[in-house]
Formats: sequence, structure tokens, C-alpha cells
Amino acid sequence: MSTLARDSVKTVIGASMVGTAIEFYDFYAYGTASANYFPKIFFPEANPTVGLLASLLTFAIAFIARPLGSLLFGHFGDRMGRKTTLVVSLLLMGCATVLIGCLPTYGTWGLLSVVLLCSCRFVQGIGLGGEWSGAALVATENAPADRRALYGSFPELGAPIGFFLSNGTFFLLEMFCTPQQMLSWGWRVPFLLSAVLVVVGLTIRVHMEETPIFRMALEQQKVVKAPLAEVFRRSWKQVLQATFLVAVTYTLFYTLATWSLAFGTKAKGQGGGGLGFTTQEYLLMLMVSIVVFAAFIVLSCVYADRLGRRRVLVASSVALVVFSLLFPYLLMGYRNFFQVMVFLCVGFALMGVAFGPIGAMLPELFPTNVRYSGAGIGYNLAAIVGAAFVPTIATWLSSHWGVRSVGLYLAFMALCCLVAVLSCHETKDVDFSR
Repeated sequence: MSTLARDSVKTVIGASMVGTAIEFYDFYAYGTASANYFPKIFFPEANPTVGLLASLLTFAIAFIARPLGSLLFGHFGDRMGRKTTLVVSLLLMGCATVLIGCLPTYGTWGLLSVVLLCSCRFVQGIGLGGEWSGAALVATENAPADRRALYGSFPELGAPIGFFLSNGTFFLLEMFCTPQQMLSWGWRVPFLLSAVLVVVGLTIRVHMEETPIFRMALEQQKVVKAPLAEVFRRSWKQVLQATFLVAVTYTLFYTLATWSLAFGTKAKGQGGGGLGFTTQEYLLMLMVSIVVFAAFIVLSCVYADRLGRRRVLVASSVALVVFSLLFPYLLMGYRNFFQVMVFLCVGFALMGVAFGPIGAMLPELFPTNVRYSGAGIGYNLAAIVGAAFVPTIATWLSSHWGVRSVGLYLAFMALCCLVAVLSCHETKDVDFSR
């Protein structure tokens, strides 16, 4: 019976949610900085549009590194357990983020500063590669069978929390600092503050127990020596399904949160849409809309436990196609707060519906002995397919072909998700200890 002992719900929530909160805090802090400050700090000699594109390309580096991190941490997570692996991934991720806040600028060290920025971003991606899948397993492998999607929402809720903390930090800085102060030292503050979140996360994770499902696998000697070989030999189809189930959520998130921030606050000659909003105004609108994101994560997970994951994700995919074709009409006009708020709130509501059930469905696609590797590889391949180059591609598309082309790009990703969902069997009632 000891193998069935579970951590308290409070511990499960803290251990699974804190890492994802830090993940999205770190990534959105970098996304905000790369859209607004890094073009001038690290690429001051380029023209504004090229500087923005170059800055957004450094944003992609961590996404490219993430699958490597998922291979590394997935191997140890399936062999040694979820707890130890999650502690190490959080520590690596946090150290890289804090170091970004300590970097010299281009004006101080020239090209070397850009190299160091890219190196820190790469290490950050390696650490993040083991984060989400481990957090999802801590939640779902401690969950009652009929509430796995609801428990799976705990790491998913880390996304709006991290987003809100990051946005709130930049909002307060923008309120009290001049533009020159932001370029001089203000941009560093969110990265340095990440250290506080990391300490909190490590404290919780060091004191949590190993998940009961993994302990049972150890006792029954189901742990395999080469989980990566096993997952690619027996579960490659599920890895592909997982990749495209998640990819559209990444595309949507960074379209809403990173690309639209630059589009809404920059002039057309600087790679934006000339909508006339200040950075502070747009950050405030994003902070309001992120509450909608959190609410719809929980709502979608409740229905995923009742109706099944497949039905909820099919509905979200179809709704996303419609939204993709219509949202460009909301991003026209000058300083139209109502239209942009509709764009952000509807977009984040659909993001919540699409993102919520993923926390349960991805782990359910894989057996226990390769679950960390399989879910992690699929999730992090989705980061490349769906997110790595989204701000860059969307900025290039909108500047050359107009904002409707960004909508078509998002619609294509939503259709890929729909195909992936339809190719999956319902996972709501699978034997999770298999």
C-alpha cells in the first residue's frame, strides 16, 4: 500500500504548477524583452525592422534546444524518477535566466554579448525541455482516475500565472521608469527576479515524494534501461500526435502575446502595425485577457473529464480555424481598445480550451516506463513546430502580406491539430498504471 501513497493536493499543485509558472515567466519575459528592448540593446547597428527580426530569432534558440533537453531529462526521468529530474531542470533553467539579466550589452562587449545571450538562451531551453512533461506527470500520476484532466490543469495554470507575473513586472517598470532607464537597466529586473521564483520552486520540489505510479513501476520492475529507444521503437506515432496536438497552442500563445505586442505598439516602418498603443497600455490589456485564459483552462479540463479529451480538443480546433480567419479584422484602426480586447480575450479563451486537456492527454498517450520521454519529446517538438519562429514569421508575414496572412498561418496550425486529434483514440479511460 505504500506505493499508492500520494502527496497532498496542495503539494501536487505547488510542485507541478511552480515550474510551469517559471517556464512561462522566463519565456514571456524574454519574448517581451526581445520584442521591445533587445533590438536596441543587442542589435543597435541594424535598421529597426532587421533589428527586431534578429532579436526575435534569438527568441527561437531556446525552442530549438528544448527537444534536446527533453531527450536528456526524459531519459533520467523514466529511469531515476520524476522528482530528481524536476529539481535539476528547474535549477538549470533558473540559473540561465538570471544570467541573461547580468549580460553586458552590445555597446560594452560588441558581438560577444550577442553570443553570450544566445548561449544563455540555449541553456535555458535545455532546462525547460524537462520541465513541462515532469510537472504534468507529478500532477496526473497523483490524480484520481476520474479527475486526471482537472489535476492536469495544475501545470497548465502555471502558464497564465507566469505570464501575469512577467507582464506585471514589465508593466510596473514601464510605469515608473523612463524609456532610457528601461534600456539602461530596467529590462534586467524581470530576469533577476526569476531567482526568487526558482528558490520557491526548489523548496517545494525537494520536499515532495516520488509519484505513486513510478514507485509502482519500480517495484514491478517495469522501468526500462533505454526509454528513448523504447519510445521511438514502440510509440513514434504517439510522439507525432502529441507534437501536433500541442503545436497550435504555442502558435496561438506567441501570436497573441509576443507578435501582437510588437504589432500593436510599433510603427509600420519598425515592423509593427501602427495601431498606436504604448507598451504599457498593451501590457495592461494582456494582463486582463490572461485571466480569461486561466478560467478557460479549468473549464475545459472539467469538461474533458466529463466528455472526454477528444471532444473538447476537436471543438477548440474548429473554433480556432474560425477565429484565425476573423481576427485580422479586429486589428485594424488606430487605438481601438475594444477591438483589441475582443481579439485578446477570445484568443486566450480558445487558448485555454486547447491547452487545458493537454496536461492529461499527452501523458495518457504513453505507458509509464516511457511517459516522461514520450510526453516531453512531443511537447518540446511542438515548441519548434509551433513557437520557435512564430514571432519572426508573423512579423515577416504581416510586414509583407498584411495581417490576414498571419491569420492563415494560425488557421493552418489549427487544422494540423484537428487532424492529430482525429487520429487519436479517446484516452479518458486508459489504465494509467500500464
